[in-house]
Amino acid sequence: MTDGRWRELAPRAVLLDGFHALKHALRFGAEIPLAVAADKAAALDLARRLAPDLTEPLAALLTETGVDGLRRVVPRPHPTGVAALAVPAPRPPAATGRTAPVVLLDNPRHLGNIGAVIRLAAGMAAAGVITTGTADPWHPTVLRAAAGLHFALPVSRADLASPPTGPLYALDPAGRDIAAVRPAPGAVLAFGSERAGLSDEVKARAAELISLPMRPGVSSYNLATSVAMTLYHWRAGAVAG
Repeated sequence: MTDGRWRELAPRAVLLDGFHALKHALRFGAEIPLAVAADKAAALDLARRLAPDLTEPLAALLTETGVDGLRRVVPRPHPTGVAALAVPAPRPPAATGRTAPVVLLDNPRHLGNIGAVIRLAAGMAAAGVITTGTADPWHPTVLRAAAGLHFALPVSRADLASPPTGPLYALDPAGRDIAAVRPAPGAVLAFGSERAGLSDEVKARAAELISLPMRPGVSSYNLATSVAMTLYHWRAGAVAG
C-alpha cells in the first residue's frame, strides 16, 4: 500500500532524505503527504532526543515500512531510516519591504554547494536564494545537502533578464574589501560559479564589486564558504548598526 502511494506521489514531489530533512521541513510548514520509517519506534525515539517539539506530529505522520519496504521506495536509505515526500514550493523572495539580503548564485555547478548555501542562508535569516543557469535548486542532491531547509526561505531559479530587486553587490577579487562596505537593506549578494566566477552580465548590473580578504597565493574559497563569510559580515554589521 505504501509503495503504491509513494509511486503515485513521487513525480510531483521532492524527496526529504533522512530525519533531519523531515524535521526542518515540518518546522517550516512544508506540505508532506507521506513520510515513512524503517522502524517507527526508533524514529520517534530520535525525535524525542533531537526534536521533542515534533514527536507528536511525527507519530501521526510516519508509516512504518521495515528495512526492505524502505529500500523499495528509497534505493539508498538515509542512516536514520526515515524518508518523506514533500510538495515543492519554489517562490521568489519578496520584491519589496525586505531588509535582509537575497543570495544570488550565478550559474552554480556543484549541487552539494547549492544545498550548503541554502542551509547557510536559512540559518542566517537571508531573504532567499536564487540561482541562474541550468542547475535545479530543488534537485534531490541539493535537497539532501540543505537538510530540508528549502522550506525555511524562498528558493527559486531565475533568468538574469529578470533579476531580484534590490542593490546588487557582486563578489569579485577586483572589488573593494568587504570590511569597508555596508550593504544597503534589501541587498542582493551575487556569487559566481565555482570555476567561471561571475558573468559579465552580473558584473555590469552590480552597484559595487566587493571582495573577501584572502592570503596571497590562495586562489579562491569554496562557494559556500564565501557565502558564509559574506552573510556573517552582513549580520555583524546589522547587529552593530
